[in-house]
Amino acid sequence: MPQPRKTETESGITGEVNTQMYDIMMRNMRDKGWIETNLILKEGISAGLALEIGPGPGYLGLEWLKKTKGTQLKGLEISNDMIALARKNAGEYGLSGRVEYYQGDAQKMPFKEEYFDAVFTNGSLHEWAYPENILNEITRVIKPGGRYIISDLRRNMMIPIKWFLWLTVKPKGMRAGLITSIVASYTAGEIKALLTRTRLQGWRVSGNPFGLVIAGQKPSNN
Repeated sequence: MPQPRKTETESGITGEVNTQMYDIMMRNMRDKGWIETNLILKEGISAGLALEIGPGPGYLGLEWLKKTKGTQLKGLEISNDMIALARKNAGEYGLSGRVEYYQGDAQKMPFKEEYFDAVFTNGSLHEWAYPENILNEITRVIKPGGRYIISDLRRNMMIPIKWFLWLTVKPKGMRAGLITSIVASYTAGEIKALLTRTRLQGWRVSGNPFGLVIAGQKPSNN
């Protein structure tokens, strides 16, 4: 049996030191090819306007823009410090004209209904204090036929996997945050039970040694 889930902060990562350390960690993951961009593409999210929830320093969405053509991205982030960093990184990628970042709570997204062709997020689900509300908002803002993917850690990962992550996380100052994130994450059974309480449709849950993936397509109106 996995240990009981302990919730993590929903205020995001703030402060210059914390955001810079997180940026270094995510940049290292990108350079090692560990960013989940290919998983997003494999789910058929490769065109149109996409929403990224909790982009942090922006690497996942920026890599997606770089690997696709004619796409646009909007990022919704609760931390103003992270937004500033993501905008800086977008400039370094030369992609500032294709991405906009907004500060706000994903429980009440500042977007109209059926606005996005796709929605994706990685590593933020465990931070949502009221995940049902955010999953319902995803349902509201995505177009009929639009695809979504939500990936995160899994609380019941095997101990050798935890040790691998612990040893590879750099800078070392981020290791404590890794453990709290794992403890705050879900199991597959918990995720399925959660999803049944939402308006999200067309979903399926899959897993790998490191995490869980919720992916699917909003039913078409036709």
